[in-house]
Amino acid sequence: MKIRVLIADDHPVVREGLKFSLAHSGRDIEVAGEAEDGVTAVALARSLTPDVIVMDITMPRLNGLDATRDILRGNPAARVIVLSLHDTRAFVEGAMEAGARGYLTKESASRDIADAVAEVGAGRYYLSPSIAHILVELGLTRSAAPRRARGAAALTAQERKVLQLIAEGLTGKEIAAALALTSNTVHAHRTRLMAKLDIHKQTDLVRYAVKEGLAKS
Repeated sequence: MKIRVLIADDHPVVREGLKFSLAHSGRDIEVAGEAEDGVTAVALARSLTPDVIVMDITMPRLNGLDATRDILRGNPAARVIVLSLHDTRAFVEGAMEAGARGYLTKESASRDIADAVAEVGAGRYYLSPSIAHILVELGLTRSAAPRRARGAAALTAQERKVLQLIAEGLTGKEIAAALALTSNTVHAHRTRLMAKLDIHKQTDLVRYAVKEGLAKS
């Protein structure tokens, strides 16, 4: 059975490379659509209903983790593979908690993308071989008691979206227009997220968003 894939990445060269790898994989995989930002990825996931979504973490307008959450909120059966430059436990854990079923490092993506799509398309999980040990560590260290959310995970979805747009240089009015909020609501979100993160300067807020993969440097 053909597996239909949506590729979301803000770099055209990356999308072309992934399409090339899938086209020459010998597997029955079709690229049904492409998105260059998280907002478009969410919209296309809803309209195209692909079998698998390959989602970059750091994208404009809406990062890949929040895009994954939005997609799964509307369609819990959606299958997402997160694509990232990062190979650390924090990023892998964040992707799994967002609901992703796979995690590919960009370093190995061209080699592993077809295997990842086939595995996730069949209802299984897939991690790049170089980071597979992280999933084992997460299973061994995760307590039965719920963990207290920290950092960006402690923010609400709306606060993370406001944080990303701040880091992308939008003004309060522009953020309000982008998220269909009032300027006062945007200001309230900014105040709360700065309090939660114990950050008091705009420049530090931007640096934090970049470190968390919510925006590019």
